[in-house]
Amino acid sequence: MKEFIIATNNSHKVVEIERILSPLGYTAVTAGERGIRLGDVVEDGDTFAANAYLKAKHAYDLCRCPVIADDSGLCVDALGGRPGVYSARYGGEDTGFREKIAMLLGELSDVPEAARTAHFTCAVCCILDENTVIEVEGRCEGAIAFAPCGEGGFGYDPIFTVDGRSFASLSSEEKDRYSHRGDALRKLRDELMKYPL
Repeated sequence: MKEFIIATNNSHKVVEIERILSPLGYTAVTAGERGIRLGDVVEDGDTFAANAYLKAKHAYDLCRCPVIADDSGLCVDALGGRPGVYSARYGGEDTGFREKIAMLLGELSDVPEAARTAHFTCAVCCILDENTVIEVEGRCEGAIAFAPCGEGGFGYDPIFTVDGRSFASLSSEEKDRYSHRGDALRKLRDELMKYPL
């Protein structure tokens, strides 16, 4: 089984990546599980893909083994695409997602249902070795609910809806089928099939 270091501190992402790539014989671990401290990466790219590459390259330079990093975010049409690449920093670095969601719903308080369209984007960068970099991107179209709903998921999942259901209301299998990360990881899985274990 081939192992990937996942360049994230978000355990939910590691679980999602493992779930989609494990059928190919890949396992996902955090750098911390291998005793490697990644530290912080300045995510100053102006696209999700640029930030995913920055995180992957930083992790690869420290680990010198195959790594996967992603950058993802919520883009709300009525807000001109915000919070976008600043989704994790919306409202400040130390603001929790409960507060971020409240702020976002506050900004949309006067926006009618038909105009609450949004999408999630996920850019994934996989570095296998110094000469092999795989970059893919996934997207999921949806809308912003008027109030949080559901107990699952993480981040903005309680207010992002697809077919009238929030991501936080979906099972893991359903979320993988719909989600931006699921879309990107399936594309990555297809690319990885070109490389032998």
